Parts: sequence; C-alpha cells; structure tokens
Amino acid sequence: QVQLVESGGGLVQAGGSLRLSCTTSGRAFSWYNMAWLRQAPGKGREFVAGINWSRDSTSYADSVKGRFTIFRDNAKNAVDLQMNSLKPEDTAVYYCYSSPYWGQGTQVTVSS
Repeated sequence: QVQLVESGGGLVQAGGSLRLSCTTSGRAFSWYNMAWLRQAPGKGREFVAGINWSRDSTSYADSVKGRFTIFRDNAKNAVDLQMNSLKPEDTAVYYCYSSPYWGQGTQVTVSS
C-alpha cells in the first residue's frame, strides 16, 4: 500500500518560515516525480512546486518563486518544501502528491 505522509505545518507570522516534509512508503520512491500542491479555503487545489525523479528539474508556481524551495532525498524517501518569506495568502492545506497518490495534507496558517 502506497502512503504519503506530510508533516511540518503550523501557524507562523508573515515573513516567517516553515519546512514541510513528506515521507513515502510502499513503492520505489526514487523512480517517481513528486510535487506539492495546496488548497486555500474556498478555492481549488493548485500546484506549488514539483521535482522530477532524478532531481535535475524543479518547477514552481509564479506565486512562490524565489520564496519556496523543493528538495528530495531519495535515500530517505522524502521530499521537503522549504517555505520562506511567508505571506497570509500562503495559508492553505498543503498536499504531497506523486501520481496517482495524495497525502492527507498539512495545514499552514500565516498570520498578518
């Protein structure tokens, strides 16, 4: 059974930082692309950042470029999202995704 488990969410003031982590189990992690998406209250789920299996390609939503960085550690079956200079509009539930599997989500709340 494939599982993706997120951790690291919480409440932070605007301008602060958080690091989210997603650990996976149940399949060969290093063969698959990974991504983070988020869903704010009343909005649809949107792409935040992605990294390919070989770690030589990353992509980011325009809204987070220069503030968020995605990492993966294939030895630990983990993909992290370092979030700096957080803004209230970053408030959302953040999901780890590796097709076709989703994590359960972790809440990030940024206060102004």
